[in-house]
Amino acid sequence: MKTLTALSMALLCAGLSVALAVAEGTVETQEAKEITVEGKVLCAKCSLKEEGRDKCQNVIVVESDGKQQYYYMAKNATYEEFGEVCQGSPRVRVTGTVTTRDGKDWLSASKVERLDAPKEG
Repeated sequence: MKTLTALSMALLCAGLSVALAVAEGTVETQEAKEITVEGKVLCAKCSLKEEGRDKCQNVIVVESDGKQQYYYMAKNATYEEFGEVCQGSPRVRVTGTVTTRDGKDWLSASKVERLDAPKEG
């Protein structure tokens, strides 16, 4: 009986963990697909003044047909190598996989290429 109770509790905890992860958006809700986009990199906190954001977050803003599409860059090795953009808005071409989470498109970059020539000072 103790074994059955322990097993039931373990299954219940596992189910609650999955439900919580889905509710928090940590489980990706759609299959990732690879894309390449060109646009400006802005900071969600500093440039876009996104409400409730307390840390910097790179966002690629792509303009097409007068509309703006936002791709939040997932933090990975490529993100870290590129660095955070708190000031300015460099133009880039980014290749990576995109998923939708929490109603936002997240791009996990495998390659970031600056299209603006670096300014020499």
